[in-house]
Amino acid sequence: MSKTSCSPLMGSLIWCEGKPVYPGIRRRLYYTAKSNITKWPTLPVDEFGRPTSSVLKGSFEMAADKVFHCIDVLAEKSGITSEPQGEAPSQTQLNKLVAVHPGVDDKATMASAYLNNSDVVVLIQDMNGKYRMIGNEKWQGKATVNQDLGQGSTGNANTTINVEHTDLIAAPFYEGIIPTEDGNINEPVTEGE
Repeated sequence: MSKTSCSPLMGSLIWCEGKPVYPGIRRRLYYTAKSNITKWPTLPVDEFGRPTSSVLKGSFEMAADKVFHCIDVLAEKSGITSEPQGEAPSQTQLNKLVAVHPGVDDKATMASAYLNNSDVVVLIQDMNGKYRMIGNEKWQGKATVNQDLGQGSTGNANTTINVEHTDLIAAPFYEGIIPTEDGNINEPVTEGE
C-alpha cells in the first residue's frame, strides 16, 4: 500500500532590523464587475491545493470594451484587513477593504447603486507600490456603500465603500496588466526601456 507524502510548505519569516514597513494604501483603487472578466490570474497551488505563492500569475483578460474604473480615496481613512474564517481543514481568509471617497455628488451616488448590487474585484496599491487584490473567481463577494452628507459647517461628507471577499490567502499580490479607461497600467518593463 502506498502512502502519500504531504510535506509542509513552511519557511522562515525574517525581518531585517531597521527595514521600514510602510503602512497603508495609496489613494486610487481600480474596480470592475466580475462579469467583465473573461480570464483570471491564478494563484499557484501544489497537488494538494495549497497555495505555493502569494503572487498571482498572469493578467486579467476582459470582455470587449470592459475595463477597470478608478475611485480616488482618502488613504488615511482607507485600508485593507484580512482575518481567518472557518475551521481547519477548511479555514480561509476574509479580505476586507474600507475605502473612503471624499464626495457625495451624483457620480458617487450612482457608483453606490452599482457597487451595492455587483460582485466586484478591487485592485489597490500598498505603500510599497505593489497591487493587492480583493476578490477572486471562486467565491462571491459582497460590496456595501454608505454615504454621509456631514453635519454643520465642520462635518465630513464622504462615501464609504466596503468590499469583502473570501480567499485562500490574505489579499494576494497582482503583478499583471490593469486595463483602464485611460489605457493599460502596471505593464511590465522590458529590458532596454
